[in-house]
Amino acid sequence: MKKRTRRRHSAGFKAKVALAAVKGERTLADLAQQSDVHPDQITEWRRQLQERAADVSGAAHAASNEPAVDVKILHAKIGQLSLRNDFLSGALTKAGLLSAKR
Repeated sequence: MKKRTRRRHSAGFKAKVALAAVKGERTLADLAQQSDVHPDQITEWRRQLQERAADVSGAAHAASNEPAVDVKILHAKIGQLSLRNDFLSGALTKAGLLSAKR
C-alpha cells in the first residue's frame, strides 16, 4: 500500500472547516468526509479558532494603546544627525583622513 504524502492546507481552508464545525450544523464525521480530513484534525482546528478568536478583537485594542510617534521630533533628530555627518566628513577631508573617492 502506498503511503499518503503529507498535505498542507491553506489557512482559509482550515478556517472554513473550523467555522463549519463551530456552527454545528453538520457532524464532524460529515465534515471530515466532505473535506477529506480526519475528524481529530477538525477538532484541533476548531479549538485553535476558539482560542484565537479573542485575539482578533483584542489586537485592535492593544494597538491603540501604544503611544503615537511624534514625527516632528524624529525629523529634527534626522536633521541633527545629517548635519553632524556633513561636518565630520568635511573636517576629516580637510585633515586628509577621509578620501573624497570613497
